[in-house]
Amino acid sequence: MSKLSGKNVFITGAEQGIGKATAERLIEAGCNIYVHYFIGDEGPKELCALAQSKGQKAKYGYADLTNREETEKCVKEAADFLGGIDILVNNAGGIIARKWLGELDEAFWQKVIDVNLTTMMHVTQSALPYLKEAKDGASIVNLASLAGRCGGHSGSLVYSMTKGAVLTWTRSLAAELGVYGIRVNAVAPGLILGTRFHNQHTTKESAEATIKTIPLARAGNADDVARAITFLASEYDGFISGATLDINGGVYRM
Repeated sequence: MSKLSGKNVFITGAEQGIGKATAERLIEAGCNIYVHYFIGDEGPKELCALAQSKGQKAKYGYADLTNREETEKCVKEAADFLGGIDILVNNAGGIIARKWLGELDEAFWQKVIDVNLTTMMHVTQSALPYLKEAKDGASIVNLASLAGRCGGHSGSLVYSMTKGAVLTWTRSLAAELGVYGIRVNAVAPGLILGTRFHNQHTTKESAEATIKTIPLARAGNADDVARAITFLASEYDGFISGATLDINGGVYRM
């Protein structure tokens, strides 16, 4: 039997891309799931139908995670419905737009920070009481980025900064929450095509140029990342904590 069978998952931003692929993997592994979304509920509906077809609990709900009250309400609804939370996947985030240093203003600066960091704080704080109660230990997986390792492409200055902060947030949380049996890890994807992020913010020419630098000679896909997240989630009683899995085809080697 899968180690994930019967585990309760709260995942953010799972309407498409990496979030949706991860939710699918966790459902296939036997998890009950609550799918948070912000833009469009078509993907969450599909995910819930998949889980329910397998006899597993599934529900989806909207929240603006930059708003603490909405976040707390969403997480509580998830925990009440599922009967607790064993696994938290902090997937929500985004670049918003490409802006160079001279174009930055305080409103844009704060918005990118809120979308990538404030949301993660709100969700993790709201889920903490339930994660502490997980009887076999709990797992948090945070979505960082290769941009947080190496600074990203031009125009991603603020986004890259926040993703670097996610790496530090992950290490610090691992130290702070380990006493409760909660492991905290991150994944740092590189070029993952077929997602809203790259569909909107990466040109075909830029993607082709990046692929030429990848030792595996291809871009990644959402399932490449989903498999890694599922592994980290399945080790909820394991000894891996404070780590970052780099998923980039060999571009960044540490």
